[in-house]
Amino acid sequence: MANRPPTATPQLSRRTKTLLIVGVVALVVLLGGARLVDVYVDWAWFGEVGFRGVFTTILWTRVLQFVFAAVLMGGLLALNLVIAYRVRPVFVPVAAAGAAEDPVARYRTVVLARPLWFAVGIPAVVALIAGLSAQADWQTFQMFLHGTPFGIADPVFGHDIAFYVFSLPFYRSMLSWLFVAIAVSFIAALVAHYLFGGIRLAGRNGAVAPAARAHLAVLAGTFVLLKAVAYFFDRYELLFSDRKAAEGGANFFGATYTDLNAAMPAKLILLIIAVICAAAFFSAVVLRNLQIPAIALALLVLSSVLVGAAWPAVLEQVSVRPNAIDREAQSISWNIAATRQAFGLTDVSVVPYAPQVASANGSAAAPPQDVANSQATLDNIRIQDPSRLNRTFAVQQQLTNFYSFSPDLDIDRYTVNGQRQDFVLAAREINPDALIGNQQDWINRHLVYTHGQGLVSAPADRVNVPSNAEASQGGLPQFEVSDSSNPGPFGLSPDGARIYYGEFVGGTDDYAIVGGNPGSPPREYDGPGRPATAYTGPGGVPVGNWAQRLIFAAAYGERNILFNGSIGEDSRILYNRTPIERVQKVAPWLRTDVDPYPAVVDGRMQWIVDGYTTLPRYPYAQQVGLADATADSLRPTGSPGTAGYMRNSVKATVDAYSGEVRIYQVDDQDPVLRTWMNVFPDVVRPEAEVPDALRAHFRYPEDIFKVQRDLLTRYHVENPRDFFSTQNFWTVPEDPTRESNASIPPYYLLAGDPRPGAAPDTQFQMSSTLLALSRPNLSAYLSVSSEPESYGRMTVLELPAQLTGDQRGPQGPQQVQAELLTSNSVNQGLFPLRQSGTPVQVQYGNLLTLPVAGGLLYVEPIYVERNAQTSFPQLFGVIARFNNGDIGYAPTLQGALQAAFQGVPLPPGLNVPGLGATSQSPTPAPGANTGSGPLPGGAPGQALSPELTQAVTAMNDALDRLSQAQAARDFRGIGDAEAALDSAIAQFRSATGATPTTPANAGG
Repeated sequence: MANRPPTATPQLSRRTKTLLIVGVVALVVLLGGARLVDVYVDWAWFGEVGFRGVFTTILWTRVLQFVFAAVLMGGLLALNLVIAYRVRPVFVPVAAAGAAEDPVARYRTVVLARPLWFAVGIPAVVALIAGLSAQADWQTFQMFLHGTPFGIADPVFGHDIAFYVFSLPFYRSMLSWLFVAIAVSFIAALVAHYLFGGIRLAGRNGAVAPAARAHLAVLAGTFVLLKAVAYFFDRYELLFSDRKAAEGGANFFGATYTDLNAAMPAKLILLIIAVICAAAFFSAVVLRNLQIPAIALALLVLSSVLVGAAWPAVLEQVSVRPNAIDREAQSISWNIAATRQAFGLTDVSVVPYAPQVASANGSAAAPPQDVANSQATLDNIRIQDPSRLNRTFAVQQQLTNFYSFSPDLDIDRYTVNGQRQDFVLAAREINPDALIGNQQDWINRHLVYTHGQGLVSAPADRVNVPSNAEASQGGLPQFEVSDSSNPGPFGLSPDGARIYYGEFVGGTDDYAIVGGNPGSPPREYDGPGRPATAYTGPGGVPVGNWAQRLIFAAAYGERNILFNGSIGEDSRILYNRTPIERVQKVAPWLRTDVDPYPAVVDGRMQWIVDGYTTLPRYPYAQQVGLADATADSLRPTGSPGTAGYMRNSVKATVDAYSGEVRIYQVDDQDPVLRTWMNVFPDVVRPEAEVPDALRAHFRYPEDIFKVQRDLLTRYHVENPRDFFSTQNFWTVPEDPTRESNASIPPYYLLAGDPRPGAAPDTQFQMSSTLLALSRPNLSAYLSVSSEPESYGRMTVLELPAQLTGDQRGPQGPQQVQAELLTSNSVNQGLFPLRQSGTPVQVQYGNLLTLPVAGGLLYVEPIYVERNAQTSFPQLFGVIARFNNGDIGYAPTLQGALQAAFQGVPLPPGLNVPGLGATSQSPTPAPGANTGSGPLPGGAPGQALSPELTQAVTAMNDALDRLSQAQAARDFRGIGDAEAALDSAIAQFRSATGATPTTPANAGG
């Protein structure tokens, strides 16, 4: 039968073709031109910071992956289209008279008229899409090329861990691309053969030409053969199994008993069946019968269901679950070991600690010698809570509307005048978003208000003078300012005090243009009362010539950059100015801590950024959801993502004036870091190059500490049976000083070594408490050192789970907070505040738990904020309690400690300036209340009048009755107690001659 005569194809006019070509070129220029501008801006920035090698390495890796994916996808697709075209039937039967017209005839005519267009155009589009998708995943390729051995073998196959974290992801990625390439080629070949007549659907059964059948059979057989390879790699993937966690059973990761004894053999069986199935498809090349490939494919599908899914499910239900504690013991043991290896928990020191807790019938005072031996901690108790002081710093030291302090102030230690102590720190930064009115003009925003000014600090263990109900200037930090005109206590240089790079200058449109024409007057604002200044540092990219100005005007869409006359040959543009942003661009393989902090090093302000090397998975290790693990009451939203491996192997610094980025290695045993150092040889400096002055300010970072804290609540248990039964598990307590139910944050402290019997030296450390699982009592105290000689040394003081006799267990933060706020001493201390007539809000600072004198000391500052537009928190008093003993409250730390230690002499060095040494009461007798200081009607040290004593006793009794009624939810008793308290307050006012007022809401 003859072919149907081809239908004439429509022709485009020359004008139409020209317009189409012009339109395509214009679109490419618009899209590609903007992209080229962005590439140049990045290239210039990497040149500024001296890391252009990072830019070129990433660029060429992406180009290589683009080319590979494009050639693979486009080449295979083009090859199969050409094959389908070459083996097409010479004659295609036309439809019989009266039958429906061939539905693809018109499309066949179009394709056959221009076969080259379709053979090249379609693969080119697919190649472009594939290349763009592949180039983003450059890290997998580089880790495969430069992977470093761990020196640790997995417990199942005996391969080095590097195979699983560096090689296996690359193999799986390549396999995925081959799957996609073969699948796309199969679909394209199927369509092409149908279009060219190799596959016909006419008639009852249709028809497939031998060449088309052979072509499609080869593609299908190749796909099934790739599936056999996937089954081979699936065996290794079982070591990342989360079967138990997904089932809601024993929460451990890694291959379970079912995975090892059912799923793994099933993978081998399916591999063999897949090879047989592939051979059956290949046999269709020479055999006309398609039944053999069909039967083989059905066998593969049926085997996947029976062997791959049903058999493991049966084994799990029949053998494992009834005997899970025995079956899973080995897997749990491997999970515990792998998790500790992956998160740096192999050297945690767990020390038994049995505090001398009070019994139910009384309290035990600390021996005087034990108190004296704890001087390293008692001398440095932090009563300033940085999370409460942002507004205090802002009102007292911000100076202008466009300067800002970080919402979370920082803690670090310095040696000043020979005394080492911790300080609350706040960098006074420029905040472009805080500009108002004409300050938001382009010139002001980008050329005038370019930098912040100075560092504000305050010792963390003292205030200016003790506060009271009437005073408005007491309870404030002892501010020290270091800026360009005053080196302050840390010796800050003038240029080192100017903050051109900081936490508030991020975003795509936040840039500053500094410098100017030679000889022109400076224009950059340098602080109230100071003359304008001009930037002379090396930071930024030069924009002195018209070409540079044109490029950056296009990049930011701002014509003022091109036409502003103040921009001269010495001008430079500063961008990518936040410390985290700069470090992440220089080392994009790092995960950074959310909290960079300023440190004065050799007269310059440096931002210190902690960097983590992470892996999404590690064989048999727990996979941690970072958002939950790193969230707490101060940061409700934690870091995104998951991690199966995490190490704090890198410390980075960003100079606040020059923007210089330096990255230092601080863990030479991390194979992930060594891998990236092989990829980028000149980025990370060896640990030996860390200056001692900089190392003295390294802090153990919060994010990894919170992850490790979360893991230690379970993975401190070594026995697999106990782990399976969740015996002796812990939990992170909720923050009792905040209204949310979020976890309590860890605290930086300058304190003594928590290990019993350790040298009485101070160390800067981070600490947190841990509770028994679903119980409020304290189970462990966790701390980690930030000292250079012991950096990262983690200590767990494990408290006894069972007590003898009538002893009460150590209390957790929630229990302690509840008793503190209902105690007589605290209520009496706050009483003058409530009666002052000034509306105030009471805020509770961080509740510190400190191991001292063989026991546990609880210390909590109390802040008040007067309800006014310019109000700010002020330290009003301090609560202290030793073990489960008496609760001490006083306007000063020393007064509170004296009451808490029941008259035991405190170390002689404790009377430090600013703690109210001039207004201390005499040392109280055991059990005496010194919390509120002198009450109206009696001077310090003098006896109260009988009427006043009776009123105070009545108030105490009423408060006791109120607390008991609230605990028992006795609403009638609550009403009676409140009435008694009102009567006692009236009696107190009468005895003191106070004018009756409406009690203010003190928020407490």
